[in-house]
Amino acid sequence: MNPLFEGLGFGPADILIPQNCDLSKWSVVACDQYTSQPEYWARVAETVGDAPSALNLVLPESKLRRPDWEAEVQRINRTMDTYLAENRFRLLPESLIYVERCLSNGKLRRGLVGVVDLEQYDYTPGSDALIRATEGTVLSRIPPRVAVRREAALELPHVLMLLDDPDCQVIEHLTAESGEMEQVYDFDLMEQGGHITGYRLTEGQIAEMAGLLAALAQPAVFEEKYNAPGRAPMLFAVGDGNHSLASAKAAYEEKKGTPQAELARYALVELGNLHDEALEFEAIHRVCFDVDGHGLLNALLERYPGAHLGEGAGQSFRYVMAGEEGVVTVPDAPYQLAVGTLQAFLDDYLPAHNGRVDYIHGADVTRSLSTQPGNIGFLLKPMAKDALFKTVIFDGVLPRKTFSMGEAQDKRFYLEARRIK
Repeated sequence: MNPLFEGLGFGPADILIPQNCDLSKWSVVACDQYTSQPEYWARVAETVGDAPSALNLVLPESKLRRPDWEAEVQRINRTMDTYLAENRFRLLPESLIYVERCLSNGKLRRGLVGVVDLEQYDYTPGSDALIRATEGTVLSRIPPRVAVRREAALELPHVLMLLDDPDCQVIEHLTAESGEMEQVYDFDLMEQGGHITGYRLTEGQIAEMAGLLAALAQPAVFEEKYNAPGRAPMLFAVGDGNHSLASAKAAYEEKKGTPQAELARYALVELGNLHDEALEFEAIHRVCFDVDGHGLLNALLERYPGAHLGEGAGQSFRYVMAGEEGVVTVPDAPYQLAVGTLQAFLDDYLPAHNGRVDYIHGADVTRSLSTQPGNIGFLLKPMAKDALFKTVIFDGVLPRKTFSMGEAQDKRFYLEARRIK
């Protein structure tokens, strides 16, 4: 880690940028999107064809349920070695990349690509680490993702990490300074992903960034900001990609004491400001598969005293199934958020009834899947993003899949890479 960023948990990295290829075919959306829509990934594969692409370096989560997923991981690792041998990347040593992403709705989201120090990150609920998870980590989801990373020569990031900067002092000023930077990419993303432009910060701008982050990390500043005397400072929260970063942490823990440990200690991420006007919190909906919808609904009402169909006082969420739609209301719910109340029930009910749940971005897709035989879906309301840091600081992590930062097509696309072996 650059000495200027010592103790800050985030800093410059040796970043690899793809070269001598069509970047619009190289860059594909995060692997945890469209998990119940294999037709999306089939369409992406058709678009990419035989061209060099990040699609060949990542494993869409929809494939993790296939029996041959381990063979797929081996193929990915071989492709990484091939791309390196073909000199497919340009190295940007000790760099930060300022990213401008024009989203599908025309709004501009700003970010900063660098590395996170996994020694400063902890996904354990109630952790006092400088970098904390925002959602509960499902430990069973980590081993297959560690397997993907264990022998990989490269990592490609889809993690979006958040900074709570309401005065917009850390990242936003880079817009006016981009003319001083080297532009390293500028192209349209596939599948309505918008447009992306990247600029490499100058040495002076990198030094300035270290000072801005250090000021926010001061304990006195943290205590006053959150009225949290005596609590350990929290500088960053993981917005998207909680399980990916948790898997990077687990892979690093495996390699401690080996020659690979120093590379594995860091993970490439994009840092964004929670208060970026283009950053919108979207609800993540639930669709349950292979269940009796009415049986599930009745069990949900029995689970919570006073729960009933229809609007009323308390927490509420909408359900959808074939030929039927309505609202469930839970008065005096045992959890702070409606998503927590619903998730606690599903975690108990589905394993006992051989059902499964998927987490869906977008109400239209949720409705479409929910009306298929054997399915029932739940539409949830988005949480207020201003509550994110305070909730994590005082209450610990949120229920998993509580929120999504934008629609699926606006998620981070794989583009940059870094050696981890």
